[in-house]
This record gives sequence, structure tokens and C-alpha cells, in this order.
Amino acid sequence: MASVMALGAGAAVAAFLGRAGLVAWRRSRGGVGSMGKAFYKGGFEPKMNKKEASLILSLKLVLLESPISATQCANILGSERSITKDKVRKAHRKLMLLNHPDRGGSPYLATKVNEAKEFMDKNPL
Repeated sequence: MASVMALGAGAAVAAFLGRAGLVAWRRSRGGVGSMGKAFYKGGFEPKMNKKEASLILSLKLVLLESPISATQCANILGSERSITKDKVRKAHRKLMLLNHPDRGGSPYLATKVNEAKEFMDKNPL
């Protein structure tokens, strides 16, 4: 009878340690913890600017304040010197299809996407 109790206790300890090992292994692989690294860290600016509008609309923007020319930046980064209204319209449409409040998206994010589109339309690069 004692050997059965010892065997049961050993199985319980093995299951507990196996589960703890599995949890530690999943964390070490970078599961949920590393998912947010691909996103921009920080909140929204109080007033919309070109950098924030391009980040919201996922458009590549070359800032002209860089020490090298804008065309050199564009060649290095794969971005363009000017963002056309068509690209802004396509990016806005894509984001609104994904984040529209009628489809379960956030009204706040939809407002920010619309604000970014209006800013890019009024202030071409």
C-alpha cells in the first residue's frame, strides 16, 4: 500500500514539474512577450504632425532634416520622397476596413486614422 502512495506522489510531482518546465520553455521562446516589439511604442501626440500621420497610415516618410539628401534616404530606406494622395487614400481605406467601429473597431482609432488622412491631404509632402 505504501508503494502505491509513493508512486502516486511521484506521478503528481512529475506532472507539476513537467508543467512548470513547459511554461518556462514557452516563455523563453518569446511567445506573447515579444509580440508587441513590432509596434510603435508611445501614445498619440496632442497635435497631429507629419511623422505621426505617416506612422498611423503606415506610410514610409523621409524627413528632410537628415544630413544626407532625401533621394539618398529614399534609396537606402526604400521609401519615397513624396507620398501621393492615391497612396494616402489606399492606406486610409485599408485601415478603415480593418478598424471601422461598425465592424467592431475602436472609434478612437478610427478618429485618429481619419485625422491622419485629413492632415496628409491638407499638408502634402
